[in-house]
Amino acid sequence: MAGAFGFKGCQKIRGPQIRNLLEAKDFILFDCDGVIWHGETAITGAAKVVSSLIRHGKNVVFVTNNCTRPRENYVHKFYRLGFTDVMLEQIFSSSYCSALYLRDVVKIRGQVFVMGCDGLRRELQGGGRPLRGGGGRDVKAVLVGHDDKLTFLKLAKASCYLRDPDCLFLATDNDPWHPLSGGRILPGSGSLTAALEVSSGRKATVIGKPSRFMFECISSQFSGVEPAQCLMIGDRLETDMLFGSNCGFDTMLTLTGVSQLEEAQEYRDSELAANHSLVPDYVVDSIADFLPAFEELDDEQSN
Repeated sequence: MAGAFGFKGCQKIRGPQIRNLLEAKDFILFDCDGVIWHGETAITGAAKVVSSLIRHGKNVVFVTNNCTRPRENYVHKFYRLGFTDVMLEQIFSSSYCSALYLRDVVKIRGQVFVMGCDGLRRELQGGGRPLRGGGGRDVKAVLVGHDDKLTFLKLAKASCYLRDPDCLFLATDNDPWHPLSGGRILPGSGSLTAALEVSSGRKATVIGKPSRFMFECISSQFSGVEPAQCLMIGDRLETDMLFGSNCGFDTMLTLTGVSQLEEAQEYRDSELAANHSLVPDYVVDSIADFLPAFEELDDEQSN
C-alpha cells in the first residue's frame, strides 16, 4: 500500500506524524498478542492508548487469531490487565468469526467436527452449532483450531470425514507457531491444518487473518466502515500486515512482538511482488509511541 501522507513502506513514525495519521482514521484495528499484551502482562502504555483512542471518538476493535478462549473470557482478560473500556462487541477472534461463518455464510445443516480446544468449542456452542466429538454420519464440516490435546485418533477421524467432498474443511487461522518465553515456540493452528491437508488431500478455507472474512464480520456489525478510514496495527507481517493489505487498510507494525524491522525491509526490497503485501506502511517501536500525540491533543483542547 502507498500509505498516507506520502511515506514509503516501513516508515518509522512518531510524534506529529502519528498524530496526523490517527486524525485521518476512524477505525483502529489491533491485534492482541505481541501488540497490547504478552501473555498475562500488558505492554507498557497500551491500556492508556486504547482508552485515549476511545475517548477521542475512534472506533477501536481487536482482531485476534487466538481461538483458545470465547469472547466473554477475552473481556475478563482485558479488564484484568487494565483495559477497562473494552466491550464484548469490540472483540473479533478467529473462533467467533468461525461461528459466524458456519451460521451466516454456509448456514451449516448438520454437525461440526472440531479439532480444537475447549474455548473454541464453547464459542461455537454459543453460536448454536451442534458439535461432534465421536463418530457419526451427520458431520458437515471439519474445523481445525489450536488443539493442545491433539491425538492421532482425532486426525484420523477428521481425515475420514473429509473424504466426503460435501464436508467443509475450515481452519480458524493458519498461524504456524506462537512464541513462548526463553525462545521456545508452540505449534499453532496452521501446523495442525497442514497435517490434515496432507492426510485429506484437500485445502482448508481459513477464517482468521489474513482472510478478508474477519473484516466482513466487523463491517456487518459496525456501520460505515470504509477501508480507507482503517488502520491495522499488528506484530506479524504474514498475518496482520497481509490482512491489512488484503482489506485495503493502512498498516502499522509494532516491534513488541514476532516480526522485526529487518524482516519487513527484506520483504520491501524483494523482487517478488507478492512479498510487498507483507510490508507495513508504518513502523513504531511500541503503541506507547502514540501517547505524546494524545498529550498534544489534550493540551490543545484545554487551551
